[in-house]
Amino acid sequence: MLNLKSIFSIALAATLITGIPAHATEIIKLATTTSTENSGLLKYLLPKFEAESGYEVQVIATGTGKALKLARQGDVDVIMTHAPAAEAKFVEEGYGLLPRGIMMNDFVILGPKNDPAKIRNSKTVEQAFVKIAKSGELFISRGDNSGTNMKELIIWKNAQVVPSFAGYKSVGQGMGKTLLMANELQGYTLSDRGTFVAYKAKLDMAIDFEGGQALANPYQIMLINPAKYPDLNHKGARALSDWLIGAEAQGMINSYKVKGEQLFKATYSE
Repeated sequence: MLNLKSIFSIALAATLITGIPAHATEIIKLATTTSTENSGLLKYLLPKFEAESGYEVQVIATGTGKALKLARQGDVDVIMTHAPAAEAKFVEEGYGLLPRGIMMNDFVILGPKNDPAKIRNSKTVEQAFVKIAKSGELFISRGDNSGTNMKELIIWKNAQVVPSFAGYKSVGQGMGKTLLMANELQGYTLSDRGTFVAYKAKLDMAIDFEGGQALANPYQIMLINPAKYPDLNHKGARALSDWLIGAEAQGMINSYKVKGEQLFKATYSE
């Protein structure tokens, strides 16, 4: 029978030979957005990280607001979200550390292919939203305090439109389910491009408006302050953050495509 000293020696030898840490079964709890999950990006990236690091990443895919709430409660080790104002507040409150922009894509307005609200010739996204509100057409909002929902509400505010018109429907769902609902009802909705591309084969919808800095969609990964929650897996969280900004992961992000379309652009720079 092996004693503790023998077991330790075997584990140490395995680490030296394989490069996999002795904490190989440790779990990193990552709270992130439904867009990184629905697009298939995480299923593409994380197995590579897990194989190289020995960690196991447990993904909790939810809206950005819920992800930040989980982090504030100390229920996850690290977060990856896409709502710059909410993320800045999270850092200012002393919960978040080392925010790193790792990638971006953009938001698009999806709608019926015949574009009944005539938004395709709009000069700005705010003008497109105004046209939808005045048209009597449906607009399906995620209504889940996600990064996409936060962006949508900012656009309504900048357009000086109160989103309470007859066609406005707030559904409290993630991006994938919201797209399917908007498709069924043939209404407009705001989506990140990545999830739309991943779901395109299931949808009879078109991009009716796109482009401009107002629709930029940057993603950050943030650590959680150990002073708030010392017992979290801070070492694993930092390992994941460091890996995602590295050349290998950044290259993988750029190369990830669905049906020939690139979904995200890597953005990290020192």
